[in-house]
Amino acid sequence: MLVVITYDVSTEDAAGRKRLRKVAKQCVNYGQRVQNSVFECSLDAAQYRLLQAKLIGLIDQEKDSLRFYNLGNHYQTRIEHFGVKGGYDAEGLLML
Repeated sequence: MLVVITYDVSTEDAAGRKRLRKVAKQCVNYGQRVQNSVFECSLDAAQYRLLQAKLIGLIDQEKDSLRFYNLGNHYQTRIEHFGVKGGYDAEGLLML
């Protein structure tokens, strides 16, 4: 399934900047950055729950925001993109 993850981490102090780096690093491990704080991740149910738990554990729920949009397995017709940075195939090969 394709899951879009967005986050807004407060970077007003050093601890916030550290949380931001940790959240981004976890998201990079599971998917593709499509905008500064937006990732598209192709996950199975177990990976989804694991990543969700990791990210919730990293943020400060009093200062930060985290959203998960589950687009399911038939997401191709649900995504429209305009402008720079064309799309990519979430199911395709990410590296050679």
